[in-house]
Amino acid sequence: MDAQSRGRADEIDPADQWVLNPRTGNYELRLGDSTAHQQRPTVAAPRRAPSAPTAPSPGVPKPRRGDGPPGGRRGGRSRKGGGGGRRKKALLITSGTLAFLLVGGAAAAYFYYDHLNGNLSVTDIAGAGTGGFKKDQAINILVIGTDKRSGAGNEGYGDKDSVGHADTTILFHVAKDRSNATALSIPRDLITNIPACPTKQPDGSTKEIKGTKGTRFNNSLGQEGRDAGCTMRTVKELTGIEVDNFMMVDFNAVKTLSTAVGGVPVCLDKAVDDEDSKLKLSKGEHRLSGEEALAFVRTRHAFGNESDLDRIKTQQQFLGSMMREMKSKETLTSPKKFFSLAEAATKSLTVDQGLGSIDKLTDLAGELKDIDLKNITFTTVPVLDNPAEKVKATVVVDQALADPLLQMIRGDVSLTEVEKKEQAAKEAADADTKAKQDALLQGNKAPAADVRVDVYNGGGPKGAASTTLKWLQDTKGVPKASNLGNAPAKVGATQLEYAPNQADQARALAEMLGLPATAMKMGTADASAKTPMKLTLGPDFQQPGAPLAAPVPQELPKDVQQAQADKAICAK
Repeated sequence: MDAQSRGRADEIDPADQWVLNPRTGNYELRLGDSTAHQQRPTVAAPRRAPSAPTAPSPGVPKPRRGDGPPGGRRGGRSRKGGGGGRRKKALLITSGTLAFLLVGGAAAAYFYYDHLNGNLSVTDIAGAGTGGFKKDQAINILVIGTDKRSGAGNEGYGDKDSVGHADTTILFHVAKDRSNATALSIPRDLITNIPACPTKQPDGSTKEIKGTKGTRFNNSLGQEGRDAGCTMRTVKELTGIEVDNFMMVDFNAVKTLSTAVGGVPVCLDKAVDDEDSKLKLSKGEHRLSGEEALAFVRTRHAFGNESDLDRIKTQQQFLGSMMREMKSKETLTSPKKFFSLAEAATKSLTVDQGLGSIDKLTDLAGELKDIDLKNITFTTVPVLDNPAEKVKATVVVDQALADPLLQMIRGDVSLTEVEKKEQAAKEAADADTKAKQDALLQGNKAPAADVRVDVYNGGGPKGAASTTLKWLQDTKGVPKASNLGNAPAKVGATQLEYAPNQADQARALAEMLGLPATAMKMGTADASAKTPMKLTLGPDFQQPGAPLAAPVPQELPKDVQQAQADKAICAK
C-alpha cells in the first residue's frame, strides 16, 4: 500500500491489526491510538473448518449490536440489547489471485469493501470475450502472468524497460455444473496467429492493432500496444474457446501471495543451483515464499530438459500446492492469513470491466467455491518442436493430441475421475436420455413447407445463421425459416428446441440437417399454431447439409500431460 498517497492509517498493515475482542468473540480492526475513537468494524469470529471445507455463501453480514471495544460501550445514544454505533459494510471475498480463482471460496475474509475495490486495476478490453461469465453456463477465465518489469518490486529482474509479454497463460475452464475444472496452460513459445484487435487508448479512443501470422503466443500481450483483450482473442483463435473474463498479475503476485499464505510447500527430486533465477535449494521438501517462490516458478534451467514446457509443469505443481495450502485448516482458521491474502490478491490483480469490482469477483468466487481439488486438472496444449527451425526454439500445436483435448474442453467434459457411484448414476441417466432422444427421431415428418424455425448462431462459424437460412429456403423448400442472428448465449453444441406438437416438424428439420438425437430438445408444453421452433448452431456446426463435428471424446489420449490439483508431485 502506498502510505504517502493513502495517509498514515495505511502505513500499518491492516492484516496485523485484526485482534480478537474477548468480550464479544469478534475480530476488530485496531489501527493504534490515532484511530482509537474512529469506527472499528467487526466481523464474526471464523468458524472451525470442517474436513471438507467450503466458503460461506457470498453476502454482507449484519454486525451484532453491542459489539464494541473491550472495557466499555461506544459513545452515542443507548439502545436496548447493547451499544449502538455506525456499521461499516463488509464483504465476503476470496483471496489469492491465481489461487483466488482456483480455490474459489475456500479462503475468505471480511474486509473493507471500498478499500479492496480501490486496490483493483481495471482494463477496458474493447469487446473482447463474451462480456462476462454467467451463472448457468460453463465459465472460461484467462489467467495471465506477465513478465513486465516496471512497478515497485520488479526493478531487479533485468530488461527493466520491457512492456512485458504473456509469459504464463492459463485458460481456466469451469464446468457448467460446477463439479470440475480444467486449467489449460498455453506455452509462451507456441507459434500461432494473433488476430487484429481493437485496443482502448488512454484518451478513450479505440485503435485497431494489425494481426500477425506465425509468431510467438507471448507477443499477444504488450507488444505493439496489445492489451489482455488481444490475448483473449488469440486464445479463441487458437483453441476455439471464447473467453469470458481475464485476470492478470505480475512478478509481485507470486511474492506477496506466497508470503501471505505462510509459504508454499514444494518438493525437489534433486538439488538446484540456478544462476539465472537465483534459485538454490537442496534436495527434499521446502516451504517457499517471497523472492524464493518467484525464483522457483521462473526457473527454466533447473528441471527436466530446461525448457519452457518443463517450467510450465513446475508452475502447475506450485499452483496446486498453493491451492492445497489455502484449503488447509491452518489457513482457513487464521484471520491474519485471510486479511493478508485479501490485501495481496486485490493489489496484484488487473481485470476486465466484467470483473472490475469486489461484488463481481465475489460472484465468481461463489461459482467456484465447491469444486473439489481432486476434480481440478492441470494440462498443457500438446506441442511439437517447430519443424521449420534447425535450432529448436519454438513449438507448434500437435494437432493429433490437441484436437481431442480442446474438443473435450469445448464440450464441457471433465478430465478428472468422478466418484464411481456418481459416474454410474450419470451413465444410467445418460442411457435413459439417449433412448428417449432416439425415439424422438422416429415417426411422422412434416412437409418442408410447414416447417417453422428461427435460426440463431450460438457459436458456429461467422455468418452460419444466414447461410443456413438461405440453404433451407433455396434448396430445401422451407419458406417459413427466419435468421435471428446471434443467440443470447453460446451453446456447447447445436440444438433444436421444439414443443411436443411440433415433433413432426422437428423430425423433418433434423433429417434435412443431419441432426443427431442428442441435438433434439423437446419442451413440455405445446406451442401455438404459428410459433417457430428454435435452432441454435453451435461450435460443432460446419455448414448446412454437412454432418456435425465428431462426438466429443470422453477420455484424453494417454500422451496428453495432466496433473490433479490435490496431488503433490516433486519437481525433477
